[in-house]
Amino acid sequence: MTDAQAIEIMFTAEFWDERYGSKDRVWSGNPNPHLVTTVAGLAPGDALDVGSGEGADAVWLAGNGWRVTGVDVSTVALRRAAAHAAERGEQLADRITWQQVDVLSWDPAPAQYDLVSAQFMHLPRPALEALHRRLAAAVRPGGTLLIVGHHPSDLDTTIGRPRLPELMFTAEQVAATLDERDWDIRAETPGREVTDPDGNPVTIHDAVLTAVRRS
Repeated sequence: MTDAQAIEIMFTAEFWDERYGSKDRVWSGNPNPHLVTTVAGLAPGDALDVGSGEGADAVWLAGNGWRVTGVDVSTVALRRAAAHAAERGEQLADRITWQQVDVLSWDPAPAQYDLVSAQFMHLPRPALEALHRRLAAAVRPGGTLLIVGHHPSDLDTTIGRPRLPELMFTAEQVAATLDERDWDIRAETPGREVTDPDGNPVTIHDAVLTAVRRS
């Protein structure tokens, strides 16, 4: 199998259904820290969680008063996310709508959300840039776009990222898809300490793009 064929398989519903079905939990169950930090200063409204996975971010947002649409390619993940939300109570679960979508072709409605969050969504560059433009269009005036990913510099560490540099991106590359006349943009590369597969401490970096659409 070529690298191109392997990458293509990685973005199918079958791939992710199999991955989520292989164990009871794939992710930690905790909300992504950059989301928590960003939302701390925002008034609750309508949020779009792209690549919602097992639902930790969507459930956390709903618990903090947001009305959330969580989208993912995997129906297995969405069922698990809905069950996770239901465990938190009917009132919280009713604040979340789950939707199965293929982000390679899906287009959210324009100007519908006060927050659009895409955490660690890695696609081939042309598809990723097209997705980021569609997500930006979905943000209302005064709303926030938050895109977080693995920085290419992680490939120089022992953390064990897949050797697929074409799927990595920087915050500056995301910022280049936005019109500076319409957005207040902050592109950052914060580091964080983690442990590699051999138990050694290592510093990795995230690509974090936070942009507020001007009213």
